[in-house]
Amino acid sequence: MIQASIITIGDELLIGQVIDTNSAWMAQELNKAGIPVIRRVAVGDEWSKIWNALDEESKHAQIVLITGGLGPTGDDITKPLLCEYFNGKLIVNEEALANVKYIFERVLNRPMIESNLKQAEVPDTCKVIQNKRGTAPGMWFEKKYRHASPEWKDLHEGFDSKQIFVSMPGIPFEMKGMMKDYVIPQLSKLFELPHIVHRTLLTAGVGESYLAEQIKDFEAALPTHIKLAYLPNYGMVRLRLSTIGFDKNFIEKEIEQQFETLQLLVKDYLVTNEDEPMEVVVGKLLAAKNKTLCTAESCTGGYIAHLLTANPGASAYYDGSVVSYSYSAKEHLLQVDHSTLQTKGAVSEEVVIQMAKGALKNIKSDYVIAVSGIMGPDGGLPDKPVGTVWVAVGNNENIIAQKLYFRFDRMRNIQLTATNALNMLRKFVLENR
Repeated sequence: MIQASIITIGDELLIGQVIDTNSAWMAQELNKAGIPVIRRVAVGDEWSKIWNALDEESKHAQIVLITGGLGPTGDDITKPLLCEYFNGKLIVNEEALANVKYIFERVLNRPMIESNLKQAEVPDTCKVIQNKRGTAPGMWFEKKYRHASPEWKDLHEGFDSKQIFVSMPGIPFEMKGMMKDYVIPQLSKLFELPHIVHRTLLTAGVGESYLAEQIKDFEAALPTHIKLAYLPNYGMVRLRLSTIGFDKNFIEKEIEQQFETLQLLVKDYLVTNEDEPMEVVVGKLLAAKNKTLCTAESCTGGYIAHLLTANPGASAYYDGSVVSYSYSAKEHLLQVDHSTLQTKGAVSEEVVIQMAKGALKNIKSDYVIAVSGIMGPDGGLPDKPVGTVWVAVGNNENIIAQKLYFRFDRMRNIQLTATNALNMLRKFVLENR
C-alpha cells in the first residue's frame, strides 16, 4: 500500500512559537485521496537534522512531503539542501522568475532585491511546481525506491518503484494551493490508490470508559480490517469506524452496516452521526426549524459567538451577542438588576437568567444562551471556586439554568463552557418542539 510521511521544517515549530497546522491538513487531504500518513516529523532549521529526517522517512514511506524553509532569508536552507541531496545544481526557472517579478511589480508594488530573485532558483533535478499564491515554487523529486525489497513489495499492494519527495512552502495558504492543484492530482495519476472510508459520530453526556464498556462486544466482533477509534474532547466523545480497500462499493456498504449498529448501541448519548463539531450541529438544528439564536456572554468573552459565526451561512440562524464582562455592562446592556449582582454575584443562577432575558428582549431572537463563570487562574471564592460556571438557555416561554464545574486552565475552561452551553441549548430545542 502506498503510504506517506510528512516533514515540517522550522525552529518556530519546535519552540511552540507557531502551531503546525500544515501536517494535519495535509494528512486529511491525503487520506481523502487514499494515501494514509504513517509518520509526521518536525525538525529545526539545521542542515544535518533535515538531511537525517529525509533519510529516515524515506525508509518508511514511498511519498515524503516537506513544508517550510523555502523563504529568501538565511535560515531557509531547504532548497540548497535538497539540491545537494538529489545531486543537482541550482538554475533559474523562467516561469517562476516571471511570477516573482509579477508579484512584486503588480501585486505588492515594491522593488525587488537579489534575495527575492533567488526565489526563482530551483534544482535542475526537480519538476517545478509553480506557486500561484506566492513567490517560492514547489519542487517534485523522483527516485528509485531503494528500500523496497521483494518481501516488502509483496506486503504492499499497488507498489510502484518510484519514490516521491515534494517540497512546498510553509505558508499554509500557498501549500494548500499546491496540494490541491498539483500534488494530489499527480499522486492520484501516478499510483493505484485504495479508498479510505471513515464514519464518525459524536456523543455527549457519557465518558470514554463507560462507552467502551457499553460497546465492548460490538468492538470485539468487528472484522479485523475495520478499526474503531475513541476521540474524547471537551466533554464529548467521537467514535470513528475506519477501513481501507480497493472495492469502494463493498467497503462503504460494509462499514455502513457496522455504523448503523453502533448508532443503535449509543443512541441515548448520540448528538450527530456526522463528523462535525457541536456548533455546526446546533446551527443545522436552528436552520432546519427556521429559528434564530442570540448569546449573552460574560466569562467566554464572545467565544460562543466566534464558534457559531465561523461557519458559512451562520447569518440564517445567529443574530448576535452581548459580551457583558463587567457589572456595569450587564446592568446597562442586559438590564440585570443591580441589587441581584450585589447580593448574588455575577456567577449565579439569578444573574444568568436575567442576562438571558435581557438578550432576548434586546436582540429579539427565538432562543438564547447566557453564561457567567470564573475561568481562572485567579478569582475563585470558597463557595465559587475557579471553574464554576452558570449557563442559562431558553426562549421567551421558558429559561432553564444549570451550574457546571470545570477543573482545567483558563482556555480549556472557556472551551468546555462553550461546548456544554451549546449542547444544553441543543437539548432544549429538541425537548421544546
